[in-house]
Amino acid sequence: MSSLVPRKPYTDDELRKLYPDGLELQLVQILMRHGERTPVSARFQNTGLRPFWPYCASVRQLKSAVLGHGGERGDAPFDMLEWKRRLETFGSNDEPIIATGPRGQRDDVCDMGSLTDTGRQSTYRLGMRLRQLYVDRLSFLPPTTSSTDFIYLRSTPVPRALESMQQTFSALYPPSAQEPGEDGKFPVPTILTRAPGDETLFPNDNNCRRFAALSRAFAQRAADRWNATEEMEYLNLLYAKWMPLEARIAVDSRPRLSGIMDTINSTSAHGPETKLPQEFYDQKAKAIIEKISVEEWFAGYKESQEYRLLGIGGLMGDIVGRMVTSAEHTAAARCPSFFKQQGQDSSSIKFGLSGCHDTTLAAVLASVDAFNTEAWPPFTSHIAIEMFRKSGTTSAAHERKRSWWNTLVPTGSTSSSSIGRKPTPELTPDEKAKIAGYYVRLRYNDEPVTIPGCKTPGNHLEGDESFCTLAAFKAIVDKFTPTNWRQQCRVTSHPPINPSAEPDWAGR
Repeated sequence: MSSLVPRKPYTDDELRKLYPDGLELQLVQILMRHGERTPVSARFQNTGLRPFWPYCASVRQLKSAVLGHGGERGDAPFDMLEWKRRLETFGSNDEPIIATGPRGQRDDVCDMGSLTDTGRQSTYRLGMRLRQLYVDRLSFLPPTTSSTDFIYLRSTPVPRALESMQQTFSALYPPSAQEPGEDGKFPVPTILTRAPGDETLFPNDNNCRRFAALSRAFAQRAADRWNATEEMEYLNLLYAKWMPLEARIAVDSRPRLSGIMDTINSTSAHGPETKLPQEFYDQKAKAIIEKISVEEWFAGYKESQEYRLLGIGGLMGDIVGRMVTSAEHTAAARCPSFFKQQGQDSSSIKFGLSGCHDTTLAAVLASVDAFNTEAWPPFTSHIAIEMFRKSGTTSAAHERKRSWWNTLVPTGSTSSSSIGRKPTPELTPDEKAKIAGYYVRLRYNDEPVTIPGCKTPGNHLEGDESFCTLAAFKAIVDKFTPTNWRQQCRVTSHPPINPSAEPDWAGR
């Protein structure tokens, strides 16, 4: 299954069990994989599969900000330049030609790794489901709004992740739910991104050398373990005839096994004009490929604390920090002049939406020992990280408002009053009391996830192990939260990387 088939909406009985009386939903953070896309590189053209696909109608309707009349003086307002994009590629003699689709289409042609029309539809439908749950049924979010200050929007620098998040947000709060602000217009939402070297919203092996070395070591172990197995032989019987230069399929072949999976999943999600031969969709083969790829890419999170720390620890630390800050409600302003310039009003953050990737979702779950599946995360998968407040819990959150920038996007050294990234063993009794009475629950594709470390008595809500106490969840994540991610990525003095020959991996 490459595309997510959403479960049916919760029944009233299911909803009452999932959101029991006595717990008040306070903060929701959504991590979402982008929607369906084209392959990240062209493969298996010898099967007749065209390298370029005509599934991106959005490229006919692009807009860019350009200086308007008087721009040479530097004081002109911006205009919008409307344009459409066509792709240029190499011809048979290296001459430039226009890239075309299977039937010679020149327009709507996608680049490699692009969000397709199908991907836009599936992420828009995700936004509709989120609205139905959090607005219509739970009344957690307001049905209409004149401001997005209570929503934290974030994306990786990868266009398909940004576009998917935008599609989901546009369904969560469509134009019909947008009210004009003081100036008569709906305020422009703020979307946060990072420079590639600072990105922790996905495992960043391109900018973290130590993590890249760890990844290679676990990938090599997977290759050593699987390349000569009956499972790999089965894959070769099906696909080897399509491999370049009569190469055998292997974890580390060219293309890699995970790259073959990429093309299979991308073609499976789209129309008949861009399909591989039927044998590529053999269900036994698909299960084998995903099982091996899951081990190659994600076993490290369960087996190595350093792998967790460098691969996903920064993001998990951010997520916990937001929940703790929401619970303790301390002022976390780092740069008051910046906040003043942004003109953000004082209102509590309630909802976060981050556009990310399959490797993000699996890493988050595996890092807390809760990715107990051999299936690769389908397109448009998501994790909902929900924080609840036990009714009657004293909370400063109800005593004063705060700017969402101050609480969710601290920009400098940690405030002395904030305990978001302070290791649990160092918390004072008063600091521990500030996060008492709060619970955390993860739902992966609308199914609750139980974290093994939360099963211990006292670490969960009585009667439901899927509700982890915030204190216990923080203690779990603290163990692999980096103190200086960029510096720890540059470390070269660590012992050599030598994963055990037999993985401690539930996916076996």
